[in-house]
Amino acid sequence: MTGRIAQTIHIVSACWVLVLGLIIFLDVLGRYFFSQPLLGATEIIKNSVVSITFLQLPLAIYRGGMIRSTILYDFFGKNMKRVLRTFASILGLLFFLGTAFSSWGPAVEALAVSEYEGEGALRVPTYPVRFLVFVTSLFAAYVYLHVIFLDWTDRIESFIESADAT
Repeated sequence: MTGRIAQTIHIVSACWVLVLGLIIFLDVLGRYFFSQPLLGATEIIKNSVVSITFLQLPLAIYRGGMIRSTILYDFFGKNMKRVLRTFASILGLLFFLGTAFSSWGPAVEALAVSEYEGEGALRVPTYPVRFLVFVTSLFAAYVYLHVIFLDWTDRIESFIESADAT
């Protein structure tokens, strides 16, 4: 179930990237042919990059796609590798819990004061992105916890293979 949610939000982020590409294309065409940029394109792009990044994190965690160094890892046996993976997952879990904790206040404040970016024709509210960072950080922390569980119950390889197949 958790893996399916991670895949779904990853698909949403991929579709978002396509829409963002269209916005950039229209902005460039407007600037080149009509000397008129697409209004609000800059604000939409700035907020979208953060959103897309956070939406892609849970599936990257599941698939083992987070950056890691294997200099020492390759020298250890199976049990020590599991301990190192668990340690790395605990650090990831703590990092994303910290990110969620630190993003909650600014998200609530952005909602309370109706914070936005942009002037003129298009004003983009910032609270949706701030709450998205909070929610996806909590979900990423949960994914790390789930990965630890899968690893210690010897089901992580089969889970990664099934995630790659879909």
